[in-house]
Amino acid sequence: VLGRGSGWRGRLRCRGRSALALGQAQVAGVDGVLIGLGLWFAWGFARDQGKWDDLLAIFHPGGEIAVSWFRGPYPEFVAHCQRNFGKGSEAKHLLWPARVAVNGARATAETSVAILVRQTIEGIAVDLNSNGRFLDRLERRDGVWRMVERAALYEKDRLDPVEPSPKFNAMMAGAGAQKYPAPYRYMAYRVHAAGRSLAEPVHYDGRPETEALKTRYAQWLAGA
Repeated sequence: VLGRGSGWRGRLRCRGRSALALGQAQVAGVDGVLIGLGLWFAWGFARDQGKWDDLLAIFHPGGEIAVSWFRGPYPEFVAHCQRNFGKGSEAKHLLWPARVAVNGARATAETSVAILVRQTIEGIAVDLNSNGRFLDRLERRDGVWRMVERAALYEKDRLDPVEPSPKFNAMMAGAGAQKYPAPYRYMAYRVHAAGRSLAEPVHYDGRPETEALKTRYAQWLAGA
């Protein structure tokens, strides 16, 4: 049931009680539902709209995140996003409902995401469409569910001109994008075009580091 409130903290209500982050509401048997409805959509809205306090509140202290261009402590990621917001590119994260596994005060989740970026490269406006998944670890601490780790896993992408032109075709002919792995080829190209470096390893299915990440998540959920 949707309820009134200020910001995402007040949007989700379950049986009359407000849900913060994943939901402070302790309702037996619906932890996974609260997680799916709360954190993931909140993250996308906060990231894309520049709600930095809300974005910080989605993680417990000590959390970490790994995406194509950043790997490290979550507060540093938020600070980078804040510094770069509105400078040179615009991003939109389209998120689907999460697949969640809960074991006591621990949970893992897998969420499909489409990352849409508009950016100007060599004077040409382009649109990136990148499909992938977020792999998350979450914990309930003092009754509050929040994330402790997020890793972006890339599946496929494409880069298109906002207005087709010979200049775009010529740019791509000399871009050397084929040197990047197919799952994140044009994401890598646009990251480098923006003057950033890739935060290796960039995850995709089948990469040894990615399969090790999946195993680590599963072992952690089981109590290891």
